[in-house]
Amino acid sequence: MTRGDEMEEIIQRAILVGVDLNNDKNFDYSVEELKNLAEACSVQVVGTLTQKLERVNPACYIGTGKVDEVALLVEQNDANLVIFNDELSPSQIRNLEHGLQCKVIDRTILILDIFASRAKTREAQLQVEVAQLKYMMPRLIGLNASLSRQAGGIGSKGPGEKKLELDRRRIEEQVHKLNKELDSLVLARQNQRKLRKRNSTPVVALVGYTNAGKSTTMNALLTVSNAQSEKSVFEKNMLFATLETSTRHIQLPDNKQFLLTDTVGFVSKLPHQLVKAFRSTLEEVTEADLLLHVVDLSHPEFQTQIEITNKVLDELGVKETPMVYVYNKADLVEDEFTPSTKEAVRISAKNLTNIDTLIDCIKSHIFQHYVKASFLIPYDRGNLVSYLNEHANVFETEYLENGTLITVECSEHDAERLAEYKVKPLN
Repeated sequence: MTRGDEMEEIIQRAILVGVDLNNDKNFDYSVEELKNLAEACSVQVVGTLTQKLERVNPACYIGTGKVDEVALLVEQNDANLVIFNDELSPSQIRNLEHGLQCKVIDRTILILDIFASRAKTREAQLQVEVAQLKYMMPRLIGLNASLSRQAGGIGSKGPGEKKLELDRRRIEEQVHKLNKELDSLVLARQNQRKLRKRNSTPVVALVGYTNAGKSTTMNALLTVSNAQSEKSVFEKNMLFATLETSTRHIQLPDNKQFLLTDTVGFVSKLPHQLVKAFRSTLEEVTEADLLLHVVDLSHPEFQTQIEITNKVLDELGVKETPMVYVYNKADLVEDEFTPSTKEAVRISAKNLTNIDTLIDCIKSHIFQHYVKASFLIPYDRGNLVSYLNEHANVFETEYLENGTLITVECSEHDAERLAEYKVKPLN
């Protein structure tokens, strides 16, 4: 058995520690969420301790008396891990581990570890590794023993003990190398976006809290648009099931088309390292023509989740983009809910309930500038007729002596491109 196998077999029993600074209204929710995050890493939560403070203790984050209480909880519950609900400084980690005689991590490294275990594509893996290394870099100096204990976060998915033994320069070189590879992937993504803009294809982005059902909503929209099953995206009832940005082409029965993008879910106190690392991915949101804010209506704190998601979007500079609130998992809720905004749809993505209503809502936003026009296409330009049959809503086709007269509803972009063939209506 390898050392890595032995590490994975160790059962993690954790004490959670939260500090309520200045009566934070979302404090209880964030502590409960910390528990869910820990359990997502297969950690057994065996105790919780909270403290109200006006300011944190620079030495140990919590008061010295509370450190003794945590130590007692660790002993009584046979815990081997303490998880703090906020990001800790290197000295705080060192002091806490000295006082508690066990491994101490914070919310940031916990989330980073979850992201590392969920990342599947090369881009997502690079983004997470850069975030991990940047988190660890300031913690390398003077923390040798401590850092070796917390090297891989909860499991073995972190940068690893070997990397953490590198000096600062070599870590910086590694970050530079990873960023260089990441830049090439980002460039490819940007080129794709430029191509979409040239083609004037509207982009709709799914945003929302983690596990709200964004991927399920995407698959529901794919289903009703009769897309091939291989285009469906991964969905599972778990935190951060999706870290990769997936974009799918949606073609509606009237040939109107748009691109639908699924994005990484948000969470309270999302580490700034991750927001920065995933900025290229989240740019899909900033470039969208319409945002579908997917909300888990069955969650008791869904209003809080809405606030947190909107705060992250605001930080990303997304303020002017039209947004529709999609209240998902309505099948799990008995009470009628009346949204505070008109731009809202209540659905069950799992059961395909009200998906048609959602599509109508999407169409009303992104196809406002479609126009009805008639074109007389010469017979030697039959490719243009084929294009319109595939990309426009065709009302009538007539075969005349000098070409095909076709009446359609199409995008302004296509109408301008075919302006020379446009037939002026008779007065």
